[in-house]
Amino acid sequence: MIVVTGTLVEQQGPTMQSKDTGGLQEAEALFHAARGRLFGIAYRMLGSVSEADDLLQEVWIQWQTYDRATVRNPEAFLATTTTRLAINVLQSARVRRETYVGPWLPEPVDTTADPALGAERAEALEVAVLMLLERLTPTERASYVLREAFAYSYEEIAEIIGHTPANVRQLVSRARKHLTAEIRANVAISEQKRFLTAFVAAARSGNVAVLEELFAEDVISYSDGGGAVRASKFPVVGRRRVAKYVHAFAGRFWSGVTVDPVEANGCAAVRLSRDGDVFAVVTVRATSDGIDRVLWMMNPSKLTAMAL
Repeated sequence: MIVVTGTLVEQQGPTMQSKDTGGLQEAEALFHAARGRLFGIAYRMLGSVSEADDLLQEVWIQWQTYDRATVRNPEAFLATTTTRLAINVLQSARVRRETYVGPWLPEPVDTTADPALGAERAEALEVAVLMLLERLTPTERASYVLREAFAYSYEEIAEIIGHTPANVRQLVSRARKHLTAEIRANVAISEQKRFLTAFVAAARSGNVAVLEELFAEDVISYSDGGGAVRASKFPVVGRRRVAKYVHAFAGRFWSGVTVDPVEANGCAAVRLSRDGDVFAVVTVRATSDGIDRVLWMMNPSKLTAMAL
């Protein structure tokens, strides 16, 4: 169990029932004040709204039953508990995702009301970046998220994950190198929205020529149906192939569809519904070369946060 003394985070024995039973309301107020940041950490670590919510339930249970009189820094305690639980969940999630049907995409979240999910910055929030974070080890991912999205110091991160500051610097540096090798310079938000609007129009009409003009040469289309709905089980790669792929299902896919512009993970996206039921969220990543990622989130279990 985690206890915070001063600013230091350590491991102790079994959880103690709080003697300060009259302070439960204060404990709840402290938890809710920190919840935005805690959810931001958990979601970036896990890429799942539902898993992040479940994790925060566990954090709340630990917090309300802990001997809070021994905790001098509640925010540090809660952030540490959240991060360490997320590392544990991520380790088991990796095993589950090895048997996932088709490409695994993060669960989209509507960021209109809370653009940064409680963070000082919107780093490590875009769907395409969350996909890349999957390639990091859990401790690399935790270190990167805490540093880049929440501006924790190396010393604070070291206390949270139980490493030395020097080791944390190496973890963050290694994570940055992994991401830098994959991430290109994105266009401005307004341009990304323009590319998305043009893509949706061309996709609905099945216009191969226009689609090819919008795509970068090495564009990749990922469709996440999770085996629950019909979707490509493999990424489709290349300008010509992706254009032909989108053209092939244009007639049946877009029939009777309502397209609503939304903001998902800090980027422009579209929510697709038919007869009032949301069945997909689509977004693109665009660079100066054109659209290089098309992301179709279609697994019904991942669309609850984007429901009408």
